[in-house]
Amino acid sequence: MPSKKRRARNIEVRGARQNNLKDIDIDIPKHKMTAFVGVSGSGKSSLVFDTLAAESQRLLNESYPAFVQSMLPSLPRPDAVSIHHLTAAIVVGQEPMTGNARSTVGTATEAWTLLRAIFAQVGRPAVPSASALSFNNPEGACPECGGLGRVSVVDLNAVLDTSRSLDGGAIRFPKFEVGSLFWRVYADSGRFDSSKVLADYSKDEMEQLLRGTGGKVNTGSYNLAYEGVLNKIERLYLSKSLDSLRPHIRRAVEAAATIGDCPACGGTRLNERARACKVARRSIDQLADLDPSQLSVWLKKVKAPAAAPAVDALQHLLTSMQEVGLGYVSLSRAVPTLSGGEAARIKLVRHLSSSLTDITYVFDEPTRGLHPDDRARVVRLLHRLRDKGNTVLVVEHDRSVMLASERIVELGPGAGADGGSVVFEGTPAQLRRAKTITGEQLRKQPKGKRAAREPTGSLPIRRAQLNNLKNVSVSVPMGVFTVVTGVAGSGKTSLVLGCLEVPEEGVVIDQAPIKGSRRSNPATYTGILDRIRRVFAETNGVSASLFSYNSDGACPACKGLGVTYAELAHLPPTPVPCKVCGGKRFRMNVLGHLVGGLSIADVLDASVESAMEFWSNEPQILGVLRALVDIGLGYISLGQPLSTLSGGERQRLKLALAIAANAPVLVLDEPSAGLHPADVETLGNLIDRLVDEGRTVVAIEHHLDLVARADRVIDLGPNGGSQGGRVVFEGTPAALARSKTVTGRHLRAHLRS
Repeated sequence: MPSKKRRARNIEVRGARQNNLKDIDIDIPKHKMTAFVGVSGSGKSSLVFDTLAAESQRLLNESYPAFVQSMLPSLPRPDAVSIHHLTAAIVVGQEPMTGNARSTVGTATEAWTLLRAIFAQVGRPAVPSASALSFNNPEGACPECGGLGRVSVVDLNAVLDTSRSLDGGAIRFPKFEVGSLFWRVYADSGRFDSSKVLADYSKDEMEQLLRGTGGKVNTGSYNLAYEGVLNKIERLYLSKSLDSLRPHIRRAVEAAATIGDCPACGGTRLNERARACKVARRSIDQLADLDPSQLSVWLKKVKAPAAAPAVDALQHLLTSMQEVGLGYVSLSRAVPTLSGGEAARIKLVRHLSSSLTDITYVFDEPTRGLHPDDRARVVRLLHRLRDKGNTVLVVEHDRSVMLASERIVELGPGAGADGGSVVFEGTPAQLRRAKTITGEQLRKQPKGKRAAREPTGSLPIRRAQLNNLKNVSVSVPMGVFTVVTGVAGSGKTSLVLGCLEVPEEGVVIDQAPIKGSRRSNPATYTGILDRIRRVFAETNGVSASLFSYNSDGACPACKGLGVTYAELAHLPPTPVPCKVCGGKRFRMNVLGHLVGGLSIADVLDASVESAMEFWSNEPQILGVLRALVDIGLGYISLGQPLSTLSGGERQRLKLALAIAANAPVLVLDEPSAGLHPADVETLGNLIDRLVDEGRTVVAIEHHLDLVARADRVIDLGPNGGSQGGRVVFEGTPAALARSKTVTGRHLRAHLRS
C-alpha cells in the first residue's frame, strides 16, 4: 500500500525580508495559538500580516479564474524566499466598524437576517419575502422616515438670524460662519445680495438659501456644488447619530432640531405590513429591542420545522454574544453608539458562528480597547477557535493573551531598523525567564502611586445623559492626571469625549487613525517639513518648492515616489527603487543644494533622534523632534512613509504633535492602545512629566499600569449598556484597589501579581 503523506505540522517561513524583517526563518505550529510580541515597530505586523496573511490571500486570488482575478486587487508577492504549508487566512484587524444611521447590531452580526428568515418562513400574516421585513429595503421600510426610525424638525430661528445679512453672519450654525468655506458657497453663488438682510428676501430667494440645489460655486479655492443650508445640515449632521458628532456640533443640532421617533412607525423603521407579521405572538420589531438572553428564550417557542435551520443558527449567535459579554446589547442598537470594546467583540462574534475549520485566524490586538474583565472572555473565544481545528495567530501586547498562548514569538530587539529579528521563541514560562524587553516586563512587579497631586481647579460635568449616562454629575480635576475607567460600554467615551467641555486651547486625541500614504511622513504630518524646506531655500537662494517631492523637486521618472513599478509578464506590478533618483525621490540638481553638508534627502533619511543635534538652532523644528523622542519615536526617520508605521506608532505621532503644541489640557482616548508594556512605561513617565510642568491630562484607559499611576480615577459602571452609565467610584488608585468595583478587583490583583 502507498504510504500516507503526513500532514505538515508547521507553517514554514524562510528568508522573510518584508519591511524591516531581517531574513527571518521561522516555523509556526498549526492548530495552536501563537502570540507575536515586541515593541511597536519591531516587525510583528510585517511578519504576520504583510507576509503570512498577504501570501495566503495572494495564493487564494490566484486560484480563481482569470476573469474573476481581473476584478480583484493586484497583490504583490511578499518579500520572502519561501512560505510553505499555508492555509486560508481570515484577518480580524483593528479597522473600526463603519456604521451609519442604518447600521445596527442586528445587521452587523447577521442576526437580523436570520430573524427575518424565520419570519418569512412561518410569520402570519405571511409576507412575500424576507426583504419585506427589512428597513433597508423599500419593501419593508417605513415610507415616512425611509427606514431611519426617526424624523427631524428644524427650528429656522435657531439656524438663521433674519435681521442680518449673509455678510453680517445671518447663518448661526457652526461651520457656516462668515468667511468659512460653507459660507462662501452662498456669498459667492451670485444668487443673493450678500449685504441684504434675510428679512427682505423674496420667497424664492429664501427657498434658494434653504433648499436650493444645482450648479457649481467657485469659492476661490474650490469649485463646490451648491446645496441649501437646510439640505447641508440634514445631510451632514441630522442623518448621523448624535454621539458621532463633535460636542459643539451636537449642541447646535440639539438646539436647532427636534429629533424624535417617526410617528408613522413609532421608531421601529418598518412599515405596517412588516410590523403586522408575527411569530409566537411577537412582531419582528418587538424582538429587535430584546437583549440576547431574552431573545433566546423567545426562540425556544419557535417549533416550526421550516424555520429550524435559521433558529439554530440564531440561537448559536446569541449564545456567542452572551459568552463575550454582550448579553445586554439589543439587535436594534445603532452601530455608531457602540464603544470600541463592544465593536471589537461584535467582530469576533461573527467568526464564532463559522463552521469553517483548518483556517488560519489572524488577530490584530483583539483585546485592544477592552477592560481587564472583558479580556478573559476574548481569550476563551480564541481558544474555542483553536479547539475547532484552526490555527490562531495573535499580534498582542496584553500579558493575559501572552500567557494564554501555547507559543510566543518575540521580534526585536528594538523598533524600525533596530528590529526585524526573532529574539525569542518558546512558551510563556520560558519568556518570563528570557533576557528580552518583553521578558523583563513580565517579570516586573507593578507599582502603585505613592502620593496624589493636588488639583488646581476642575472641569465640571453636570447632569450628563448622553447615550447610557444616567444624569451623571462629576468634576474632572485640573493640574493632575485623571483616568476614566470602566468595562466596555459603561459610558467612558460618552462622558469624556461627549460631555467634557475642553478649553479652547486644549487638545483631544481620539482613536481616529492617521491615514497614511507613501507621500506622507512624520515630517509632513507634524508640519516641520515646511520649515525645513524654507531653511534649504534661504540657505541656497532658491524656491522652497524645489525641496518638495510632491512639487517642483520631484524626480520626473518616479514622480516623487522613489519607486517605479515593473511589469513582469502575468505577475502583478512589482515596486523597485527608481533607477534615476536611486529611491531618493528628488531631481538630481535639487540634491546638490546642501545645508550643513546634507541634502534634503539626507535630512529625510535621518532618524528623529539624530536629527535633534542637526536642528538644534531651529526651535520650531527642535520642539517637535524632542516630543517625538520623549514619546519613544526617536528611531523613526523623518521621511518614513506613514503607511509603514504601526498603529501604535501613528497614535504616538498624534500625541507628540499635541505635546509640541504645549496644549495645557490633553484629553486622550486610550493612549496605551497598540503599545508594548515598555512603551506604556515610557508613556507613563511622559505623562508624569507633563503634569509636573502644570498640564492637565485626562485619559480614558484600561491599562492597569497607567490606572495605578493616576492621581484621580473615575470608574463608570457597574456594567455595560443599560446596566452602566453611573459613577461607581471616585478617588485615588489605592482607594480603588480597596473597592468592590470590577475595576478595583482587577487593579488589586494586578498590584499583587
